[in-house]
Amino acid sequence: MKKYLIYIIVLIAGIVIGRFALSGEQSTAHVHTEEETAENSMWTCSMHPQIMQPEPGDCPICGMDLIPADETAGGLAPNEFRMTENALALANVETTKVGTTTAAETSLKLTGTIEANEKTNAIQTAHFGGRIEKLFVNYTGEEVRKGQKIALIYSPELVTTQQELLTALRMKSSQPELYKAVRNKLKLWKLSEAQIQQLETSQKVSTQFPIYASVSGVVTEKMVEEGNHVMEGGALFKVSNLNSVWASFDAYENQIGRFKKGDAIRITTNVNPNSEIPANITFIDPVLNTKTRTVAVKVELNNRDNNLKPGMFVTGILDTEVSSESNTISIPKSAVLWTGKRSLVYVKKENEPVFEAREIVLGTATADYYEVLSGLKSEEEIVTNGAFTVDAAAQLQGKTSMMNRNDDTETETIMLNLDATTEKAFQASINAYLALKDALVKSDVQLASEKSEAFRMALETLNTSQRKQLGMHWAVLHKTSKGINNNVSIETQREHFQIISNNMITLLKNFSTLQTSLTIQFCPMADDNNGSYWVSDTQEIRNPYFGDAMLTCGSVIEELN
Repeated sequence: MKKYLIYIIVLIAGIVIGRFALSGEQSTAHVHTEEETAENSMWTCSMHPQIMQPEPGDCPICGMDLIPADETAGGLAPNEFRMTENALALANVETTKVGTTTAAETSLKLTGTIEANEKTNAIQTAHFGGRIEKLFVNYTGEEVRKGQKIALIYSPELVTTQQELLTALRMKSSQPELYKAVRNKLKLWKLSEAQIQQLETSQKVSTQFPIYASVSGVVTEKMVEEGNHVMEGGALFKVSNLNSVWASFDAYENQIGRFKKGDAIRITTNVNPNSEIPANITFIDPVLNTKTRTVAVKVELNNRDNNLKPGMFVTGILDTEVSSESNTISIPKSAVLWTGKRSLVYVKKENEPVFEAREIVLGTATADYYEVLSGLKSEEEIVTNGAFTVDAAAQLQGKTSMMNRNDDTETETIMLNLDATTEKAFQASINAYLALKDALVKSDVQLASEKSEAFRMALETLNTSQRKQLGMHWAVLHKTSKGINNNVSIETQREHFQIISNNMITLLKNFSTLQTSLTIQFCPMADDNNGSYWVSDTQEIRNPYFGDAMLTCGSVIEELN
């Protein structure tokens, strides 16, 4: 009995000792893991994701406690950001894998118009001075043929010369040279031999003389009316033979080196868009147009069927040869975002909705593509549709974007040069933005949709020069405002309003003068506790991101005067 009791005591003691040993090992492992995590983690601010530090502490911008970067970035690189599948679908984001240049991508597309061939242009003139008694060509576009009677002219000088001829005819035997001189004078005025002989036979002086067309063609400009007085050699109308026309194109400076006189070109028209007219370049203007920075390129076309009308739009496609060994990378033009001298594309991570802005160097432009000299590799996946929306997401997360250029030392915000006229014209857009903000404060989907439409209409009143001064912000504001409509939820409207507000703040900070005092306000709870900004014309907080749910959540962080 005592023997069994000893066995039981030893067994219990072994269990207790084993439990304490395991507990110590687990505790040690747990502490060790925490130490490794602390050693390997980067720390960031949830409000300012661009802040990255190797140890915990306070954000140097807002003073908030830093958190492990993995909690917000999901293990992403500093300039990478993630978008939801729903956001990608709503923005209709499309991506394409980068490839090398193909023959189709090296074609150069030129646009132009049909023009009259200058080699066939002619001016019909009056052979003698006088008054136009009758015109037989009455409108532009009328066809005339060589030898056709086109006008009757009363010419006092011609009447006098006829009388001189009749007098010289009677003195022909004694003064034959005078007779010949008068006859030659009439011939120089384009009177035919038959007309002169009829005058000599009838002995009657004519007061009206016909003018006959010296060329065939179509009247392109009429210069006189019945009753007008014309001088000898005066222009009656311009004629062009449209059996041959020019297709005239404008080529930009960076395209000039890609073609030469005699190169083959394929031309299409709206008359028959499915048919191509093969031709060759006839003429390249040796002088650059300094206003348009283009060179005229002309192609002579046969037009005996008269299908090509002067003024008609045409498209010309030039194919340039590329070596089969060429590894030139080309990307669609829709993928490129321009910010002054910088060119950006968004590169997508394979099999993940993760993006990164990439600065690239562009080469030659073709019809629909840009050659990429550096910044991209073949087979990388880039955004080709919806790039502005992806850029807006990058802005909101403080990543490299069109607005923000992340260098090794600091983030640089692009400054704008706005003149007083542009600032004044943009005031209507500011007022419309404030009305949109108030509609979102009320959480009224229909009213927000109406105010967003008014905001977009105000943007459209800006002229081309003013839009250019606003840079890419005008395009982002205009496109994003379309997402605030009555077919979406108030939450979606507020997501679009956040992008609009960020761009409005950037613009307003560049204003030299504001008509009214404005404030920049901030709610740290909006956007899933990431925080969001907006502009208000009062000091009072009225939160457009929560409405009545958290109406006064937020604070004024900056005043704009």
